[in-house]
Amino acid sequence: MPGHAYSRLGSFGGAAGAPSPPPPSSSSAQAGSGSGGGSRAPTKGGGSARGAPGTAASATAAARAGVGRGGGVARRAARGVLAALLRRQAVFLFAPLLYVAAMLLYMGSLPLDAVPRIIARRPPGSVYRSPQLYARLRADMDADNSTDALATVWRHTYKGGTWRPCIKNGTNGLPESNGYLYVEANGGLNQQRTSICNAVAIAGFLNATLIIPNFHFHSIWRDPSKFSDIYDKDHFVQHLQNDVRVVDKIPDFIMERFGHNLSNVFNFKIKAWARIQYYKDVVLPKLIEERFIRVSPFANRLSFDAPPAVQRLRCLANFEALKFSKPIVSLSETLVYRMREKSFESDGKYISVHLRFEEDMVAFSCCVYDGGDEEKKEMDAAREIGWRGKFTKRGRVIRPGVIRMNGKCPLTPLEQ
Repeated sequence: MPGHAYSRLGSFGGAAGAPSPPPPSSSSAQAGSGSGGGSRAPTKGGGSARGAPGTAASATAAARAGVGRGGGVARRAARGVLAALLRRQAVFLFAPLLYVAAMLLYMGSLPLDAVPRIIARRPPGSVYRSPQLYARLRADMDADNSTDALATVWRHTYKGGTWRPCIKNGTNGLPESNGYLYVEANGGLNQQRTSICNAVAIAGFLNATLIIPNFHFHSIWRDPSKFSDIYDKDHFVQHLQNDVRVVDKIPDFIMERFGHNLSNVFNFKIKAWARIQYYKDVVLPKLIEERFIRVSPFANRLSFDAPPAVQRLRCLANFEALKFSKPIVSLSETLVYRMREKSFESDGKYISVHLRFEEDMVAFSCCVYDGGDEEKKEMDAAREIGWRGKFTKRGRVIRPGVIRMNGKCPLTPLEQ
């Protein structure tokens, strides 16, 4: 029976090819066939058909087993390293340090000297170069034998014409005065000079009669000098007579209205660097009403930005009307004569003292000259002693180059 059953399945399909595999047998049948191999002997075509698939399957299984064993070893090693790192979390703290150390070692090996350096040029006028400029112009200055150096400035031509001083533009007479203006020039000598020039400009702008400015007595300098002690009063009045009325004292009929007490006169407290329009809108109406006003203090009470007519009066007062008194002129001429005479014996060298180029003045300006690091240390110390943190407070930016370009640096003795 087993032979007929097998031959019937094997002959099914005739010459179609290899027979289909037999249906799965039970576990007992598989065991029996394994012990008595005669009953499972393959036919002629069936033996070769079942042998090839069995060999390929065995090779594939063996390859998978080998890959599995290799991949398993790598996975087990990675898991072991990760577990060790997790158990020792302190290792992660050293990772940034190792990275930084590696970067430093790498950067240290680079030739940093080979990196190109970009040097920005400073804007023109932002650096103190007067000594170099003086050396270039020294020959031309020595060749100029004129006695009035200020007058020679206007001789140079400009675009085919000649310069014309604005102070030469005279007026056509003075209208009736709107009242009297009294100012107190406070501060040092240079501030007092500036106050006088501003007072002349404001008096001319308001069409007011200017009282000879009074010098405020300062508790530090303790200088009791009056206007006539420093400047030539007659020369001052004469050179302004066509532009501004100037009187020596207040008329009695005006002072009677105020009980001959100057403190009863209305006093303006004007902010520093006030514009000329403020004087027109606020001061002029009060001047016309009271006929006499005073402004105290008056140092730096007019902006530099003023119309040409106001600037003209400033220049007229500064360069023409203000002249030192005769005792000061005589002493200065004697000093200049002695310096020139003695300079021939010392190869043209002499020492001059500039009374306005002082340490506190230079320190307050925050300007930089040619003293280098030593100058910077001295000026920083002077600013700290004199103004205690005013220049070092948070948010304050000091730009010496911009200050010099704006023309706010004190002139050195060489520049004057």
